[in-house]
Amino acid sequence: MIIDDDIHIGNMLEEALTKAGYHVSRAYSGTEALLVLAQARPDLALLDLMLPGLQGEEVLPRLGNIPVIVISAKVDIDHKVELLTGGAVDYVTKPFHIKELLARIAVQFRLAQTATEQEVLTFDDLTLCTDSQQVSIGETAVRLTRTEYAILKLLMKNPSQVVTKSRILDQISADTPDCTESSLKMHISHLRRKLRDVGGGKDYIEAVWGIGFKLRREDA
Repeated sequence: MIIDDDIHIGNMLEEALTKAGYHVSRAYSGTEALLVLAQARPDLALLDLMLPGLQGEEVLPRLGNIPVIVISAKVDIDHKVELLTGGAVDYVTKPFHIKELLARIAVQFRLAQTATEQEVLTFDDLTLCTDSQQVSIGETAVRLTRTEYAILKLLMKNPSQVVTKSRILDQISADTPDCTESSLKMHISHLRRKLRDVGGGKDYIEAVWGIGFKLRREDA
């Protein structure tokens, strides 16, 4: 996600990132960034500081655990240190070379991948271990196909959000070529049935008509 009110810089970043294989979203002010984040959570944010409305320094602490690379013309070392200790994972000074920025972004994704490989996700009594790729409800294992596992993992990484069909297809397509727009509904239907069978009839996934799918709280 690019958060920058400079259209020229934003367009240049979007073009370079898209060519590098990243899916890009945009926000042109701090306030707009928070509205966009309420709809979808990016894997990383590029944050300018001089923004209309909420300044970048005000937006940073509201981005939660999203890795943030600050991109700013401000060069004061004390200000850099304050931002890095306040939640930013990196700081790039304008003007910058796009190759260096892409390298810094790649580093953050490698670090995230390393952490993800040993991550354990939980939702109610549902547990997913990304290291062993094991899924269980309570003490009972749930046997899933590769595609079903990838769908469930994505949903569990976004437990409070509706995940759109296009986002599911986009994020799991590289590892699960058998999942297409026409077969997605079937894969999710099988996944829901397997979870219900082990979970005593409990439905862990619900469809949001016309949008996508989300995890279903027990009291929902």
